[in-house]
Amino acid sequence: MKLTIKQNKLMEHLNYVIKGISSKNLIPILNCIKFELTDEGLYLMSTDNEIAIKTFLDKKDIETIDQVGEVVVSGRYIYDIIRKLPNEIINIEEVVDSKLLIYTSSSSFHLNCNNASEFPNLDLEDNKNPIYISKKGFKNIISQTSFATSSQETRPVLTGINFKISGNKLECTATDSYRLAKKTITLDETLKEDINIIIPTKNLLELTRLLGEDDNLEIHIFSNKVIFKFDTIVMMSRLINGTYPDTSKLIPTEFALEMKTNLSHFYDSIDRASLLTNEADKNTIKLESKGTEVIVSSNIPEIGNVEEKLEMEKNNDSDIKIAFSSKYMMEALKSFDSEEISLLFNGEIKPIIVKNTNSDDLIQLILPIRTY
Repeated sequence: MKLTIKQNKLMEHLNYVIKGISSKNLIPILNCIKFELTDEGLYLMSTDNEIAIKTFLDKKDIETIDQVGEVVVSGRYIYDIIRKLPNEIINIEEVVDSKLLIYTSSSSFHLNCNNASEFPNLDLEDNKNPIYISKKGFKNIISQTSFATSSQETRPVLTGINFKISGNKLECTATDSYRLAKKTITLDETLKEDINIIIPTKNLLELTRLLGEDDNLEIHIFSNKVIFKFDTIVMMSRLINGTYPDTSKLIPTEFALEMKTNLSHFYDSIDRASLLTNEADKNTIKLESKGTEVIVSSNIPEIGNVEEKLEMEKNNDSDIKIAFSSKYMMEALKSFDSEEISLLFNGEIKPIIVKNTNSDDLIQLILPIRTY
């Protein structure tokens, strides 16, 4: 393998594939990047067996292709070498004794190569019926749900986001069993078969860091993996095995009390009240309504207390007294981009529902904390 290429062009694509390498991996070949040079251009590949990333540089983005071939080298070292070289033409050449020579007019490095045949075969084929979602829309889905997933490996299914498709409806749900986030969107196409899969949240967050804002994301779903295609990048993620809990019955359809409020005013009140909460007490704050006035309060006995008052519009004369985690409420509120939200209650020990006043496309559920 032998080529010359501009540093910035190669670095752009190394920034993609480096995300497919895990620093915790004990298998040496999974800490490597595979370079595959063909007459059409250069493929870069990485995998840690949980995700795989493949990207392509067209021959028009390469200065010269002198000899095709493939090499596998340490991902972290080649990444750091190319990153610290000046933005000029870089020569990359496989030389004798399984070494890769990287040199410019003033620098040269030799890197040991691994056996290319040991690199995993990345099966990144297409599905006959891909799903298309705008990149911006997909990023919104992940940002509006991912925070509600669990970080506890004791229940692996809760560490992912549940993607369910029926017809042209995509429903994404995340829960850690104390809160729940659900986002529903309408797809452009109608699927013949229903889909119900769990994708690891950490892999989805990695994907969103690669996505721009323009064009569509192409999704290919298989029994044990999902493949995302966009621009010159292909990313594969393993699926989480198991059955996601049926959350459809957790969200009530009728409520004893509905309150409407300005999102930013309510968030700021919770934010200030949270100053006098602590992790040991689950960041507990209390909300109490008296007519149209709502009092948000919290206290740390040895430090002090805080009380915030704001006006809310109610759909009836009943009142509510309820406690919840300020951290969970603030994370839920951040997922909305509307000016006004609705808070829905069925009593002090039943879940709190937060949603857009005029839409059910995004629903946040928070379990109360018993203090009264």
